[in-house]
Amino acid sequence: MAQGQPIFILPEGTNRSVGRDAQRNNILAGKVLAETVRTTLGPKGMDKMLVDGLGDIVVTNDGVTILKEMDIEHPAAKMLVEVAKTQEDEVGDGTTTAVIIAGELLKKSESLLDSDVHPTIIAMGYRKAAEKAQEILDEIAIDDVDSDILLKVAMTAMTGKGTEAAREPLAKLIVDAVEAVAEDNHVDIDNIKIEKKDGAVVEESSLVEGVIVDKERVHPGMPAEIKDAKIALINAPLEVKETEADAEIRITDPAQMQAFIEQEEKMVKDMVDQVVDAGANVLFAQKGIDDLAQHYLSKAGVLAVRRVKKSDIEKLSRATGANVITNLDDLTADDLGKAGIVEERKISGEEMIFVEECSGAKSVTLFVRGSTKHIVDEIVRAIEDAIGVVAATVEDDKVVAGGGAPEIAMAKKLKDYAESISGREQLAVNAFAEALEVVPKTLAENAGLDSIDSLVDLRAAQETSYYMGLDVFTGEVADMKEAGVIEPKRVKKQAIQSASEAAEMILRIDDVIASTKGPEDMGMDPSAMGGMPPMM
Repeated sequence: MAQGQPIFILPEGTNRSVGRDAQRNNILAGKVLAETVRTTLGPKGMDKMLVDGLGDIVVTNDGVTILKEMDIEHPAAKMLVEVAKTQEDEVGDGTTTAVIIAGELLKKSESLLDSDVHPTIIAMGYRKAAEKAQEILDEIAIDDVDSDILLKVAMTAMTGKGTEAAREPLAKLIVDAVEAVAEDNHVDIDNIKIEKKDGAVVEESSLVEGVIVDKERVHPGMPAEIKDAKIALINAPLEVKETEADAEIRITDPAQMQAFIEQEEKMVKDMVDQVVDAGANVLFAQKGIDDLAQHYLSKAGVLAVRRVKKSDIEKLSRATGANVITNLDDLTADDLGKAGIVEERKISGEEMIFVEECSGAKSVTLFVRGSTKHIVDEIVRAIEDAIGVVAATVEDDKVVAGGGAPEIAMAKKLKDYAESISGREQLAVNAFAEALEVVPKTLAENAGLDSIDSLVDLRAAQETSYYMGLDVFTGEVADMKEAGVIEPKRVKKQAIQSASEAAEMILRIDDVIASTKGPEDMGMDPSAMGGMPPMM
Protein backbone atom coordinates (compact mmCIF):
# COMPACT_ATOMS: atom_id res chain seq x y z
CA MET A 1 0.00 0.00 0.00
CA ALA A 2 1.21 3.52 -0.79
CA GLN A 3 -0.83 6.43 0.68
CA GLY A 4 -3.86 4.16 0.91
CA GLN A 5 -3.54 2.98 -2.71
CA PRO A 6 -2.84 -0.73 -3.42
CA ILE A 7 0.15 -1.48 -5.67
CA PHE A 8 -0.25 -4.49 -7.94
CA ILE A 9 3.02 -6.18 -8.93
CA LEU A 10 1.53 -9.40 -10.29
CA PRO A 11 -1.31 -9.52 -12.81
CA GLU A 12 -4.83 -10.27 -11.74
CA GLY A 13 -5.57 -13.98 -11.47
CA THR A 14 -2.12 -14.97 -10.12
CA ASN A 15 -1.96 -17.45 -7.24
CA ARG A 16 0.86 -16.98 -4.77
CA SER A 17 1.82 -18.95 -1.69
CA VAL A 18 4.68 -17.72 0.48
CA GLY A 19 6.93 -19.06 3.24
CA ARG A 20 5.71 -22.00 5.29
CA ASP A 21 2.53 -22.35 3.21
CA ALA A 22 4.56 -22.79 0.03
CA GLN A 23 6.83 -25.32 1.72
CA ARG A 24 3.93 -27.30 3.18
CA ASN A 25 2.12 -27.43 -0.17
CA ASN A 26 5.22 -28.62 -1.99
CA ILE A 27 6.05 -31.22 0.67
CA LEU A 28 2.46 -32.47 0.63
CA ALA A 29 2.54 -32.84 -3.16
CA GLY A 30 5.77 -34.86 -2.93
CA LYS A 31 4.38 -37.08 -0.16
CA VAL A 32 1.16 -37.77 -2.07
CA LEU A 33 3.06 -38.71 -5.23
CA ALA A 34 5.37 -41.03 -3.27
CA GLU A 35 2.38 -42.69 -1.58
CA THR A 36 0.81 -43.28 -5.00
CA VAL A 37 3.69 -45.45 -6.25
CA ARG A 38 4.74 -46.83 -2.87
CA THR A 39 2.39 -49.83 -3.02
CA THR A 40 4.09 -51.06 -6.22
CA LEU A 41 7.53 -51.60 -4.59
CA GLY A 42 9.00 -55.06 -4.35
CA PRO A 43 8.05 -58.58 -5.45
CA LYS A 44 4.74 -58.37 -3.59
CA GLY A 45 3.90 -54.87 -4.89
CA MET A 46 0.50 -54.21 -6.43
CA ASP A 47 -0.24 -53.01 -9.97
CA LYS A 48 -1.92 -49.81 -11.14
CA MET A 49 -4.47 -49.56 -13.94
CA LEU A 50 -4.16 -46.30 -15.88
CA VAL A 51 -6.89 -45.31 -18.31
CA ASP A 52 -6.39 -42.35 -20.65
CA GLY A 53 -8.98 -40.08 -22.25
CA LEU A 54 -9.35 -42.44 -25.22
CA GLY A 55 -10.03 -45.42 -22.97
CA ASP A 56 -6.63 -47.06 -23.61
CA ILE A 57 -5.50 -49.13 -20.64
CA VAL A 58 -2.04 -49.61 -19.14
CA VAL A 59 -1.63 -52.13 -16.30
CA THR A 60 1.79 -51.86 -14.65
CA ASN A 61 3.76 -51.59 -11.43
CA ASP A 62 6.68 -49.83 -13.14
CA GLY A 63 7.13 -46.54 -11.28
CA VAL A 64 8.21 -44.34 -14.18
CA THR A 65 5.44 -45.66 -16.45
CA ILE A 66 2.83 -44.84 -13.79
CA LEU A 67 4.18 -41.32 -13.31
CA LYS A 68 4.45 -40.67 -17.06
CA GLU A 69 0.88 -41.80 -17.67
CA MET A 70 -0.57 -39.76 -14.79
CA ASP A 71 -1.70 -36.24 -15.67
CA ILE A 72 0.26 -34.41 -12.96
CA GLU A 73 -0.14 -30.64 -12.66
CA HIS A 74 1.47 -29.65 -9.34
CA PRO A 75 4.94 -28.20 -10.07
CA ALA A 76 6.64 -29.84 -7.06
CA ALA A 77 5.15 -33.21 -7.98
CA LYS A 78 6.46 -32.72 -11.53
CA MET A 79 9.95 -32.36 -10.06
CA LEU A 80 9.64 -35.84 -8.53
CA VAL A 81 8.47 -37.20 -11.87
CA GLU A 82 11.75 -35.87 -13.28
CA VAL A 83 13.57 -37.85 -10.58
CA ALA A 84 11.92 -41.03 -11.86
CA LYS A 85 12.70 -40.18 -15.49
CA THR A 86 16.35 -39.49 -14.67
CA GLN A 87 16.59 -42.79 -12.79
CA GLU A 88 15.07 -44.59 -15.79
CA ASP A 89 17.44 -42.91 -18.26
CA GLU A 90 20.58 -43.47 -16.20
CA VAL A 91 20.02 -46.99 -14.88
CA GLY A 92 16.72 -48.36 -16.17
CA ASP A 93 15.40 -49.49 -12.77
CA GLY A 94 14.86 -48.22 -9.23
CA THR A 95 12.40 -45.48 -10.22
CA THR A 96 9.92 -46.33 -7.45
CA THR A 97 12.74 -46.48 -4.89
CA ALA A 98 13.99 -43.03 -5.91
CA VAL A 99 10.53 -41.45 -5.65
CA ILE A 100 9.60 -42.95 -2.28
CA ILE A 101 12.98 -41.96 -0.78
CA ALA A 102 12.43 -38.40 -2.04
CA GLY A 103 8.89 -38.42 -0.57
CA GLU A 104 10.18 -39.71 2.77
CA LEU A 105 12.95 -37.08 2.88
CA LEU A 106 10.28 -34.40 2.41
CA LYS A 107 8.13 -36.01 5.10
CA LYS A 108 11.03 -36.04 7.59
CA SER A 109 11.87 -32.43 6.75
CA GLU A 110 8.35 -31.39 7.74
CA SER A 111 8.93 -32.28 11.40
CA LEU A 112 12.30 -30.49 11.33
CA LEU A 113 10.63 -27.36 9.91
CA ASP A 114 8.08 -27.56 12.72
CA SER A 115 11.04 -27.62 15.15
CA ASP A 116 12.27 -24.33 13.63
CA VAL A 117 15.19 -25.88 11.73
CA HIS A 118 15.87 -23.64 8.75
CA PRO A 119 15.30 -25.22 5.29
CA THR A 120 18.86 -24.33 4.24
CA ILE A 121 20.26 -26.23 7.25
CA ILE A 122 18.12 -29.26 6.34
CA ALA A 123 19.29 -29.10 2.72
CA MET A 124 22.96 -28.93 3.80
CA GLY A 125 22.48 -31.86 6.17
CA TYR A 126 20.82 -33.91 3.42
CA ARG A 127 23.69 -33.12 1.07
CA LYS A 128 26.29 -34.30 3.59
CA ALA A 129 24.26 -37.44 4.31
CA ALA A 130 23.91 -38.24 0.60
CA GLU A 131 27.68 -37.93 0.09
CA LYS A 132 28.35 -40.17 3.09
CA ALA A 133 25.73 -42.67 1.86
CA GLN A 134 27.64 -43.00 -1.42
CA GLU A 135 30.84 -43.80 0.51
CA ILE A 136 28.99 -46.41 2.57
CA LEU A 137 27.65 -48.01 -0.63
CA ASP A 138 31.24 -48.39 -1.87
CA GLU A 139 32.17 -50.10 1.43
CA ILE A 140 29.35 -52.66 1.33
CA ALA A 141 29.43 -53.35 -2.43
CA ILE A 142 30.20 -56.81 -3.82
CA ASP A 143 32.79 -56.70 -6.60
CA ASP A 144 33.23 -60.36 -7.63
CA VAL A 145 30.76 -60.13 -10.53
CA ASP A 146 30.41 -63.11 -12.88
CA SER A 147 27.72 -64.51 -15.21
CA ASP A 148 25.92 -66.10 -12.25
CA ILE A 149 25.69 -62.70 -10.52
CA LEU A 150 24.41 -61.13 -13.76
CA LEU A 151 21.64 -63.76 -13.92
CA LYS A 152 20.64 -62.99 -10.32
CA VAL A 153 20.64 -59.24 -11.05
CA ALA A 154 18.32 -59.79 -14.03
CA MET A 155 15.98 -62.07 -12.04
CA THR A 156 15.84 -59.60 -9.14
CA ALA A 157 14.89 -56.77 -11.52
CA MET A 158 12.06 -58.84 -13.04
CA THR A 159 10.65 -60.28 -9.81
CA GLY A 160 7.08 -59.15 -9.23
CA LYS A 161 6.67 -57.65 -12.71
CA GLY A 162 4.47 -60.22 -14.42
CA THR A 163 7.38 -62.39 -15.56
CA GLU A 164 7.41 -64.87 -12.67
CA ALA A 165 6.59 -67.90 -14.84
CA ALA A 166 9.54 -67.44 -17.16
CA ARG A 167 11.89 -65.39 -14.99
CA GLU A 168 14.92 -67.69 -15.30
CA PRO A 169 14.84 -68.28 -19.09
CA LEU A 170 14.18 -64.56 -19.71
CA ALA A 171 17.09 -63.64 -17.43
CA LYS A 172 19.35 -65.98 -19.41
CA LEU A 173 18.26 -64.34 -22.69
CA ILE A 174 18.90 -60.87 -21.26
CA VAL A 175 22.39 -61.71 -19.96
CA ASP A 176 23.29 -63.34 -23.30
CA ALA A 177 22.03 -60.26 -25.16
CA VAL A 178 24.00 -57.81 -23.00
CA GLU A 179 27.20 -59.89 -23.20
CA ALA A 180 26.80 -60.12 -27.00
CA VAL A 181 26.77 -56.32 -27.48
CA ALA A 182 29.27 -55.46 -24.71
CA GLU A 183 32.56 -53.98 -25.89
CA ASP A 184 35.40 -53.22 -23.46
CA ASN A 185 33.00 -53.24 -20.48
CA HIS A 186 30.74 -50.73 -22.22
CA VAL A 187 27.19 -51.65 -23.19
CA ASP A 188 25.14 -49.64 -25.69
CA ILE A 189 21.66 -50.96 -24.93
CA ASP A 190 20.39 -49.39 -28.16
CA ASN A 191 22.03 -52.36 -29.88
CA ILE A 192 19.56 -54.68 -28.16
CA LYS A 193 16.31 -54.47 -30.09
CA ILE A 194 13.12 -55.63 -28.41
CA GLU A 195 10.45 -56.91 -30.80
CA LYS A 196 7.13 -57.99 -29.30
CA LYS A 197 4.18 -60.03 -30.54
CA ASP A 198 1.22 -61.33 -28.57
CA GLY A 199 -0.51 -64.65 -29.19
CA ALA A 200 1.95 -67.04 -27.49
CA VAL A 201 3.21 -67.86 -23.99
CA VAL A 202 6.12 -65.98 -22.41
CA GLU A 203 8.31 -69.10 -22.51
CA GLU A 204 8.37 -68.88 -26.32
CA SER A 205 10.40 -65.66 -26.16
CA SER A 206 13.80 -66.03 -27.80
CA LEU A 207 17.08 -64.28 -28.54
CA VAL A 208 17.95 -63.76 -32.19
CA GLU A 209 21.63 -63.29 -33.01
CA GLY A 210 20.72 -60.71 -35.59
CA VAL A 211 17.77 -58.44 -36.25
CA ILE A 212 14.04 -58.89 -36.67
CA VAL A 213 12.49 -56.32 -39.02
CA ASP A 214 8.75 -55.82 -38.69
CA LYS A 215 8.26 -55.62 -42.47
CA GLU A 216 7.49 -57.97 -45.36
CA ARG A 217 9.20 -58.58 -48.70
CA VAL A 218 8.01 -56.13 -51.34
CA HIS A 219 7.05 -58.71 -53.97
CA PRO A 220 5.40 -62.14 -53.55
CA GLY A 221 7.62 -63.56 -56.33
CA MET A 222 10.74 -63.04 -54.22
CA PRO A 223 12.17 -65.97 -52.25
CA ALA A 224 10.84 -66.14 -48.67
CA GLU A 225 14.07 -67.72 -47.40
CA ILE A 226 17.68 -67.16 -48.35
CA LYS A 227 20.60 -69.04 -46.81
CA ASP A 228 24.16 -67.68 -46.80
CA ALA A 229 22.68 -64.22 -47.31
CA LYS A 230 24.75 -61.39 -48.76
CA ILE A 231 23.02 -58.26 -47.51
CA ALA A 232 23.03 -54.78 -49.03
CA LEU A 233 21.85 -51.82 -46.93
CA ILE A 234 20.80 -48.90 -49.11
CA ASN A 235 19.85 -45.43 -47.94
CA ALA A 236 18.63 -44.41 -51.39
CA PRO A 237 15.44 -44.96 -53.41
CA LEU A 238 15.35 -47.59 -56.16
CA GLU A 239 13.15 -45.49 -58.38
CA VAL A 240 13.50 -42.79 -61.03
CA LYS A 241 14.44 -39.54 -59.37
CA GLU A 242 12.10 -36.62 -59.81
CA THR A 243 13.72 -33.39 -60.88
CA GLU A 244 14.22 -30.85 -58.11
CA ALA A 245 12.99 -28.03 -60.33
CA ASP A 246 9.73 -28.08 -62.29
CA ALA A 247 10.47 -29.43 -65.76
CA GLU A 248 8.36 -29.84 -68.88
CA ILE A 249 9.09 -32.48 -71.52
CA ARG A 250 7.57 -31.94 -74.98
CA ILE A 251 6.89 -35.14 -76.96
CA THR A 252 5.81 -34.77 -80.60
CA ASP A 253 5.45 -38.40 -81.71
CA PRO A 254 4.81 -41.88 -80.16
CA ALA A 255 8.38 -43.02 -80.81
CA GLN A 256 9.71 -40.34 -78.49
CA MET A 257 7.23 -41.43 -75.83
CA GLN A 258 8.39 -45.03 -76.16
CA ALA A 259 12.03 -43.97 -75.96
CA PHE A 260 11.30 -41.95 -72.83
CA ILE A 261 9.61 -44.94 -71.14
CA GLU A 262 12.42 -47.29 -72.18
CA GLN A 263 15.01 -44.88 -70.77
CA GLU A 264 13.21 -44.80 -67.42
CA GLU A 265 13.06 -48.62 -67.40
CA LYS A 266 16.78 -48.81 -68.25
CA MET A 267 17.62 -46.46 -65.35
CA VAL A 268 15.68 -48.68 -62.93
CA LYS A 269 17.19 -51.88 -64.38
CA ASP A 270 20.69 -50.40 -64.07
CA MET A 271 20.03 -49.76 -60.37
CA VAL A 272 18.92 -53.36 -59.84
CA ASP A 273 21.92 -54.63 -61.86
CA GLN A 274 24.25 -52.71 -59.57
CA VAL A 275 22.78 -54.53 -56.56
CA VAL A 276 22.92 -57.94 -58.28
CA ASP A 277 26.43 -57.41 -59.74
CA ALA A 278 27.74 -56.61 -56.26
CA GLY A 279 26.63 -60.11 -55.26
CA ALA A 280 23.72 -59.15 -52.99
CA ASN A 281 20.79 -61.54 -52.62
CA VAL A 282 19.08 -59.58 -49.83
CA LEU A 283 18.33 -55.86 -49.97
CA PHE A 284 17.11 -53.57 -47.18
CA ALA A 285 16.22 -50.10 -48.45
CA GLN A 286 15.56 -47.18 -46.15
CA LYS A 287 13.55 -45.50 -48.91
CA GLY A 288 11.19 -46.64 -51.66
CA ILE A 289 11.48 -49.39 -54.29
CA ASP A 290 9.18 -48.81 -57.28
CA ASP A 291 7.12 -51.54 -58.95
CA LEU A 292 9.47 -52.05 -61.87
CA ALA A 293 12.49 -52.40 -59.56
CA GLN A 294 10.52 -54.94 -57.50
CA HIS A 295 9.91 -56.93 -60.68
CA TYR A 296 13.58 -56.98 -61.69
CA LEU A 297 14.71 -57.82 -58.13
CA SER A 298 12.19 -60.66 -58.01
CA LYS A 299 13.48 -62.06 -61.33
CA ALA A 300 17.04 -61.89 -59.98
CA GLY A 301 15.99 -63.88 -56.87
CA VAL A 302 16.72 -61.02 -54.46
CA LEU A 303 14.67 -60.69 -51.26
CA ALA A 304 14.01 -56.96 -50.85
CA VAL A 305 12.43 -54.91 -48.06
CA ARG A 306 11.64 -51.22 -48.37
CA ARG A 307 11.06 -48.27 -46.03
CA VAL A 308 13.06 -49.87 -43.22
CA LYS A 309 13.48 -47.58 -40.20
CA LYS A 310 16.84 -45.85 -39.83
CA SER A 311 17.33 -47.46 -36.40
CA ASP A 312 16.77 -50.92 -37.91
CA ILE A 313 19.22 -50.19 -40.75
CA GLU A 314 21.87 -49.21 -38.17
CA LYS A 315 21.20 -52.39 -36.16
CA LEU A 316 21.43 -54.50 -39.34
CA SER A 317 24.78 -52.89 -40.07
CA ARG A 318 26.06 -53.75 -36.57
CA ALA A 319 24.73 -57.31 -36.80
CA THR A 320 25.80 -58.26 -40.33
CA GLY A 321 28.85 -56.06 -40.87
CA ALA A 322 27.30 -54.38 -43.92
CA ASN A 323 28.08 -50.77 -44.81
CA VAL A 324 25.13 -48.42 -45.30
CA ILE A 325 25.35 -47.08 -48.86
CA THR A 326 23.81 -43.75 -49.87
CA ASN A 327 24.78 -43.98 -53.55
CA LEU A 328 24.24 -47.17 -55.53
CA ASP A 329 27.24 -46.38 -57.74
CA ASP A 330 29.47 -46.94 -54.68
CA LEU A 331 28.10 -50.41 -53.85
CA THR A 332 30.73 -53.17 -53.99
CA ALA A 333 31.00 -56.72 -52.66
CA ASP A 334 33.05 -55.40 -49.72
CA ASP A 335 30.03 -53.38 -48.53
CA LEU A 336 27.80 -56.43 -48.17
CA GLY A 337 26.94 -57.99 -44.83
CA LYS A 338 26.55 -61.67 -44.08
CA ALA A 339 23.92 -63.74 -42.31
CA GLY A 340 23.34 -67.49 -42.11
CA ILE A 341 19.69 -67.13 -43.01
CA VAL A 342 17.22 -64.37 -43.91
CA GLU A 343 13.63 -65.54 -43.77
CA GLU A 344 10.12 -64.11 -43.88
CA ARG A 345 7.92 -65.73 -41.21
CA LYS A 346 4.28 -65.25 -40.34
CA ILE A 347 3.87 -64.44 -36.65
CA SER A 348 0.39 -63.83 -35.22
CA GLY A 349 -0.95 -63.16 -38.70
CA GLU A 350 1.77 -60.66 -39.66
CA GLU A 351 4.90 -61.18 -41.75
CA MET A 352 8.28 -60.35 -40.23
CA ILE A 353 11.80 -60.63 -41.65
CA PHE A 354 14.27 -62.60 -39.49
CA VAL A 355 17.97 -61.96 -40.13
CA GLU A 356 19.71 -64.70 -38.11
CA GLU A 357 22.98 -66.56 -37.57
CA CYS A 358 25.13 -63.44 -37.85
CA SER A 359 28.62 -64.42 -36.68
CA GLY A 360 29.98 -61.96 -34.11
CA ALA A 361 26.78 -59.92 -34.19
CA LYS A 362 27.10 -56.66 -32.25
CA SER A 363 23.37 -56.06 -32.46
CA VAL A 364 20.83 -58.64 -31.30
CA THR A 365 17.05 -58.88 -30.94
CA LEU A 366 14.95 -60.11 -28.04
CA PHE A 367 11.74 -61.51 -29.47
CA VAL A 368 9.20 -61.23 -26.65
CA ARG A 369 5.95 -63.20 -26.63
CA GLY A 370 2.91 -62.93 -24.38
CA SER A 371 -0.68 -64.13 -24.41
CA THR A 372 -2.29 -60.66 -24.68
CA LYS A 373 -1.22 -57.15 -25.63
CA HIS A 374 -1.30 -55.86 -22.03
CA ILE A 375 0.70 -58.82 -20.75
CA VAL A 376 3.38 -58.56 -23.44
CA ASP A 377 3.66 -54.78 -22.85
CA GLU A 378 4.30 -55.34 -19.13
CA ILE A 379 6.83 -58.09 -19.88
CA VAL A 380 8.67 -55.70 -22.22
CA ARG A 381 8.80 -53.06 -19.45
CA ALA A 382 10.28 -55.65 -17.06
CA ILE A 383 12.82 -56.75 -19.68
CA GLU A 384 13.85 -53.15 -20.39
CA ASP A 385 14.49 -52.66 -16.64
CA ALA A 386 16.48 -55.89 -16.47
CA ILE A 387 18.58 -54.96 -19.52
CA GLY A 388 19.39 -51.61 -17.90
CA VAL A 389 20.54 -53.14 -14.60
CA VAL A 390 22.56 -55.94 -16.23
CA ALA A 391 24.28 -53.36 -18.47
CA ALA A 392 25.03 -51.19 -15.42
CA THR A 393 26.48 -54.23 -13.61
CA VAL A 394 28.72 -55.13 -16.57
CA GLU A 395 30.03 -51.55 -16.76
CA ASP A 396 30.52 -50.94 -13.01
CA ASP A 397 31.38 -54.49 -11.92
CA LYS A 398 29.80 -53.77 -8.52
CA VAL A 399 26.55 -54.94 -6.94
CA VAL A 400 24.83 -54.82 -3.55
CA ALA A 401 22.45 -57.16 -1.78
CA GLY A 402 18.73 -56.44 -2.19
CA GLY A 403 15.77 -56.85 0.13
CA GLY A 404 16.38 -53.51 1.89
CA ALA A 405 19.82 -54.63 3.12
CA PRO A 406 21.86 -51.67 1.76
CA GLU A 407 19.31 -49.13 3.03
CA ILE A 408 19.48 -50.56 6.57
CA ALA A 409 23.30 -50.62 6.41
CA MET A 410 23.42 -47.01 5.20
CA ALA A 411 20.88 -45.89 7.83
CA LYS A 412 22.89 -47.53 10.62
CA LYS A 413 26.22 -46.03 9.53
CA LEU A 414 24.66 -42.59 8.87
CA LYS A 415 23.33 -42.47 12.45
CA ASP A 416 26.88 -43.09 13.68
CA TYR A 417 28.16 -40.43 11.28
CA ALA A 418 25.56 -37.93 12.56
CA GLU A 419 27.15 -38.01 16.00
CA SER A 420 30.32 -36.53 14.50
CA ILE A 421 28.44 -33.48 13.15
CA SER A 422 27.77 -30.51 15.39
CA GLY A 423 24.81 -28.16 15.13
CA ARG A 424 21.38 -28.68 13.68
CA GLU A 425 22.72 -30.39 10.57
CA GLN A 426 23.03 -33.47 12.78
CA LEU A 427 19.22 -33.60 12.95
CA ALA A 428 19.00 -33.53 9.14
CA VAL A 429 21.55 -36.36 8.78
CA ASN A 430 19.56 -38.44 11.29
CA ALA A 431 16.36 -37.67 9.37
CA PHE A 432 18.06 -38.79 6.13
CA ALA A 433 19.07 -42.08 7.81
CA GLU A 434 15.52 -42.69 9.00
CA ALA A 435 14.14 -41.83 5.55
CA LEU A 436 16.26 -44.58 3.93
CA GLU A 437 14.50 -47.14 6.13
CA VAL A 438 11.31 -46.47 4.16
CA VAL A 439 12.50 -49.02 1.55
CA PRO A 440 12.60 -52.14 3.82
CA LYS A 441 9.57 -50.81 5.68
CA THR A 442 7.59 -50.57 2.42
CA LEU A 443 8.78 -54.02 1.28
CA ALA A 444 7.42 -55.45 4.53
CA GLU A 445 4.10 -53.58 4.29
CA ASN A 446 3.54 -54.63 0.67
CA ALA A 447 4.18 -58.27 1.66
CA GLY A 448 1.59 -58.07 4.43
CA LEU A 449 4.23 -58.22 7.19
CA ASP A 450 4.57 -56.13 10.34
CA SER A 451 6.92 -53.34 9.27
CA ILE A 452 8.10 -52.49 12.81
CA ASP A 453 9.03 -56.11 13.63
CA SER A 454 10.75 -56.47 10.28
CA LEU A 455 12.82 -53.29 10.79
CA VAL A 456 13.87 -54.34 14.31
CA ASP A 457 14.91 -57.81 13.09
CA LEU A 458 16.82 -56.30 10.15
CA ARG A 459 18.75 -53.88 12.37
CA ALA A 460 19.76 -56.73 14.69
CA ALA A 461 20.76 -59.03 11.81
CA GLN A 462 22.89 -56.31 10.20
CA GLU A 463 25.25 -56.54 13.19
CA THR A 464 26.57 -59.78 11.67
CA SER A 465 26.42 -59.05 7.91
CA TYR A 466 25.57 -56.24 5.49
CA TYR A 467 23.90 -58.82 3.25
CA MET A 468 21.02 -59.45 5.66
CA GLY A 469 17.75 -58.29 4.12
CA LEU A 470 14.06 -59.08 4.12
CA ASP A 471 12.85 -62.19 2.29
CA VAL A 472 9.29 -61.10 1.48
CA PHE A 473 8.27 -64.62 0.45
CA THR A 474 9.07 -66.20 3.84
CA GLY A 475 8.70 -63.07 5.96
CA GLU A 476 12.08 -63.79 7.56
CA VAL A 477 15.40 -61.97 7.58
CA ALA A 478 17.85 -63.80 5.29
CA ASP A 479 21.24 -63.46 3.60
CA MET A 480 20.28 -61.77 0.33
CA LYS A 481 23.55 -62.72 -1.38
CA GLU A 482 22.87 -66.39 -0.69
CA ALA A 483 19.21 -65.97 -1.72
CA GLY A 484 20.29 -64.47 -5.05
CA VAL A 485 18.59 -61.10 -4.49
CA ILE A 486 21.20 -58.81 -6.04
CA GLU A 487 20.99 -55.25 -7.41
CA PRO A 488 23.57 -53.04 -9.16
CA LYS A 489 25.27 -50.50 -6.94
CA ARG A 490 24.48 -47.85 -9.57
CA VAL A 491 20.71 -48.26 -8.98
CA LYS A 492 21.06 -47.36 -5.30
CA LYS A 493 23.64 -44.66 -5.92
CA GLN A 494 21.50 -42.91 -8.53
CA ALA A 495 18.30 -43.27 -6.47
CA ILE A 496 19.87 -41.63 -3.39
CA GLN A 497 21.54 -38.89 -5.40
CA SER A 498 18.41 -37.99 -7.39
CA ALA A 499 16.09 -38.19 -4.37
CA SER A 500 18.28 -36.02 -2.14
CA GLU A 501 18.84 -33.36 -4.82
CA ALA A 502 15.11 -33.16 -5.57
CA ALA A 503 14.25 -32.90 -1.86
CA GLU A 504 16.88 -30.18 -1.36
CA MET A 505 15.54 -28.18 -4.30
CA ILE A 506 11.93 -28.41 -3.11
CA LEU A 507 12.91 -27.43 0.46
CA ARG A 508 14.64 -24.27 -0.72
CA ILE A 509 11.45 -22.97 -2.38
CA ASP A 510 9.64 -20.45 -0.17
CA ASP A 511 7.53 -18.68 -2.80
CA VAL A 512 5.33 -20.21 -5.49
CA ILE A 513 3.86 -17.82 -8.04
CA ALA A 514 1.50 -19.43 -10.53
CA SER A 515 -0.63 -17.84 -13.20
CA THR A 516 -4.19 -19.16 -13.39
CA LYS A 517 -4.61 -17.65 -16.85
CA GLY A 518 -4.53 -19.99 -19.82
CA PRO A 519 -2.73 -19.15 -23.07
CA GLU A 520 -6.02 -17.88 -24.53
CA ASP A 521 -6.37 -15.30 -21.72
CA MET A 522 -2.93 -13.92 -22.52
CA GLY A 523 -3.69 -13.57 -26.22
CA MET A 524 -1.50 -16.53 -27.14
CA ASP A 525 -2.10 -19.52 -29.38
CA PRO A 526 -2.39 -22.54 -27.03
CA SER A 527 -1.03 -24.83 -29.74
CA ALA A 528 2.21 -22.84 -29.69
CA MET A 529 2.67 -23.87 -26.04
CA GLY A 530 1.99 -27.52 -26.72
CA GLY A 531 -1.39 -27.32 -24.99
CA MET A 532 0.24 -26.73 -21.59
CA PRO A 533 -2.13 -26.96 -18.62
CA PRO A 534 -2.03 -24.37 -15.85
CA MET A 535 0.70 -25.02 -13.28
CA MET A 536 -1.64 -25.40 -10.32
